[in-house]
Amino acid sequence: SSESLYHSVHSQIFTLPDQCLLYPAHDYTGQTVTTVGEEKRLNPRLSKSLSEFIAIMNNLNLPYPKQIDEALPANMVCGLQGNPGEPHR
Repeated sequence: SSESLYHSVHSQIFTLPDQCLLYPAHDYTGQTVTTVGEEKRLNPRLSKSLSEFIAIMNNLNLPYPKQIDEALPANMVCGLQGNPGEPHR
């Protein structure tokens, strides 16, 4: 949910030191590194209030993500493929 995402970022990432480096995985502008401080100040969504963030997210009208049905289960087990109970090779 948008509210959970907002609270998660603000309580976990935004409590780190401002100079802490972040490596965004979903930045489509070519930015490979940022800082907590930059994101607090400049992130076009997360620098807003909770109610503004929710409104923005609810109006993005994004299509269902391609390959989400394959990616999400893998992400839930830290990207490991196969059965979570199998030994690592």
